[in-house]
Amino acid sequence: MSGPAAPQGGYRPFSVKTKLGALVVISVLITTGLLMVAVRTDTELRFITVFSMIATLLITQFVAHGLTAPLDEMNSVVRSVSHGDYTRRARGADRRDELGDLALTINRMADELESQDLHRKELVANVSHELRTPIAALRAVLENVVDGVSAADPETMRTALKQTERLGRLVDTLLDLSRLDNGVVPLRSHRFEVWPYLSGVLKEANLVASQRRTTSGSGNHSRTDVHLILDVEPLDLTACADVERLHQVVANLIDNAVKHSPPSGAVTVRARPGHGPQSLELEVLDEGPGIPESEWHRVFERFNRGNAAKPHEPGADGGTGLGLAIARWAVDLHGGRIRVAESARGCRIRVSLPGLPEAHG
Repeated sequence: MSGPAAPQGGYRPFSVKTKLGALVVISVLITTGLLMVAVRTDTELRFITVFSMIATLLITQFVAHGLTAPLDEMNSVVRSVSHGDYTRRARGADRRDELGDLALTINRMADELESQDLHRKELVANVSHELRTPIAALRAVLENVVDGVSAADPETMRTALKQTERLGRLVDTLLDLSRLDNGVVPLRSHRFEVWPYLSGVLKEANLVASQRRTTSGSGNHSRTDVHLILDVEPLDLTACADVERLHQVVANLIDNAVKHSPPSGAVTVRARPGHGPQSLELEVLDEGPGIPESEWHRVFERFNRGNAAKPHEPGADGGTGLGLAIARWAVDLHGGRIRVAESARGCRIRVSLPGLPEAHG
């Protein structure tokens, strides 16, 4: 923003109305003064009239230039904004008159349009990023069946069906994402068993990693040398959340951890009960180079790909820089919290989901 708005309405000593009023008063005073000079010095009236007109025109030109020059610049800025250039801003927002208010309003409009344009581009990138995983997994399964690597048995078809169903659900979320700014994205939370759910997420991650070697530009890892470990205590742990949104969180955190893991490293997904009923504490730990504490606040920004000096070659693609931003968005929808936690080795991402305000049977 350009700064605080000038007070609306009321008397302002530097307003346009005041300046125009001062112009009239000065013109009258000049004319009156010259007439008095003419009376006392016997100067011809025609000379007094000419001098009065010249003085009045000069003062009017000075005041008019001070009013029209900012308007011309604002008109140019608005014209640029209308053609999609949101980088220009009107000067004079600090003026203490109506033109200052207008400049401030134009700058705020440009800021809002720039923000909306960025949000639109990020939305397209988010959707593309999320659709790649089920499409790549489905393609890998079907290619294996066509090539004769896998048989078209019920288990394989169930895997393909599961990815197709998830693809359909992700397409449905487009309407939810379009309502994100209005805060009306629905959450379909229900109680679920944590161990079977996370086990399925890890199994899917392994499947995608092992079968996506021929898929390029996916933005998701294709490494098979990293071991995924699931640690849930107690084993019958249950929680309440939107499992589809939670899948976005866990899958993206695993993908990010694998990409930054050393060769033959391990990624651990840890789940523990939270402080409230049906709440959940999730952690994803890797053995990579970790994140400097000075960068913790930027980790979940969109398009932030990190700046590791020596990324491990198997996962050095860097992705799109959207995975952790998507994870934060899904956690925020739950009213939870996602953050980088201290770790003796590698990186530790901790997710806290609030569960329910009261216990459910």
